[in-house]
Amino acid sequence: MLIRYIFTFLFLSLIFEIKAQQSLTKDEALAIALEQNFGIKVSRNTTEIIKNNSSILNSGYLPTVSFLGGSNYTESDAEISFPGQLDEDGVPIPNRIFEDQESQRFNAGVNFSYTLFDGLGRKYNYKQLKEQYALSELQLRETIEFTILQLFEVYFNIAQLTESSQIFFENLSISKERKKRAEIAFIHGQGNKLAVLNAEVDVTNDSINLIQIKQQLDNSKRDLNLLLNRPIEQVFRVELNVDFVPYIQIESWIENAAVNNVELLKQKSNSQINSYDVKISQSGYLPSIGLVGSYGWNLNKSPASAFFPGTNNTSYSAGIGASLSWNLFDGGKALTRVKNAKLTFENQNLLEQESKLSFTRDLSNSIQNFKNSKEIFKIQKKQVETATYNFNRSKAQYKLGSITAIEFRQAQINLTNAQNQRTIAKYQAKLAELQLIQITGQLLNVEI
Repeated sequence: MLIRYIFTFLFLSLIFEIKAQQSLTKDEALAIALEQNFGIKVSRNTTEIIKNNSSILNSGYLPTVSFLGGSNYTESDAEISFPGQLDEDGVPIPNRIFEDQESQRFNAGVNFSYTLFDGLGRKYNYKQLKEQYALSELQLRETIEFTILQLFEVYFNIAQLTESSQIFFENLSISKERKKRAEIAFIHGQGNKLAVLNAEVDVTNDSINLIQIKQQLDNSKRDLNLLLNRPIEQVFRVELNVDFVPYIQIESWIENAAVNNVELLKQKSNSQINSYDVKISQSGYLPSIGLVGSYGWNLNKSPASAFFPGTNNTSYSAGIGASLSWNLFDGGKALTRVKNAKLTFENQNLLEQESKLSFTRDLSNSIQNFKNSKEIFKIQKKQVETATYNFNRSKAQYKLGSITAIEFRQAQINLTNAQNQRTIAKYQAKLAELQLIQITGQLLNVEI
């Protein structure tokens, strides 16, 4: 009775989930990942930062202009005495008192400076910034490519587990039918209790297998929701069809793989950046020439004094000049920077050579893995045909009583295993294809 309840529950829950879930196609999953994935968002922002740094505004080619201004206000009281001094009439000159005397000073100016020549350091620094931006775009592309691989690894795992759950559910139905036949045979005295118990054990095991595969399926769906930056418990179903790219197309991509592989392009870009480092360091050997200019305005307001009336003094000034600096010897710092930059450039060349060799190995491994996976899938499809034929014959013979329940069970297990292995082989072959396409540098140009 318990087994019947379990079977009914699994059947109803499976049917309900299939009807309730919305379909998530491969194209939809890819579009959501490109828009919402956390890793891709962070990489895009990083690329945007490097793009800002590589603009003309951060190159040193533009002049600097600054404005300076100020004001000063002074209020004072003064008393001037003339001890022992007499006027024309012989009367002592009285003290003169000045109260609330205000002095005001205003100034404003614009300063201009521009580097005409800095030993070519600015030129190669600007080129280096542009190359760093190009490198950041390659890094963004690499992030997107590996996110796509990760996405479809999870997506196809869900598809495989979905198919496997259907296979295990069908297998449970077969075991349930066998148990029912054993119970009827026992009631009518045509079988024994052992056959019923064996069938019940098989139903229990198949129920457990279905529960476990369903748990794996639910976990994988949560993993995909995380990759897509969606609510973790959002329900959906995936596509189960797989279309392979014609191998003749893949062969054309393999021929140009060394030109389009993102890792090789990154290493080449790093080598270019390091070559600019050498040029920038060598700029320390050359002089620097600059141009400066200024324009100013001053206004001084002075109060009246004992001997002079108040004045307003306004002045304007303009100036231009040039500067030359040449560090003839800096204690060897420039020479050290050049030597280190050349060594760093040499190391990068070695890393680039290593990457080329690793690429050749990875490409060969990926081609072989893809071919083997396709061959295994082909073999597994043939194995399903054989297992299906064997199961149908065994089922007919079991009904006639020509074989035992154990032999029928073995044919059932063989069919289930063959179907499950075919499903696994199908999606592994597709993943192997995507990994190969990624190495050729065409993953973003293929319809998955």
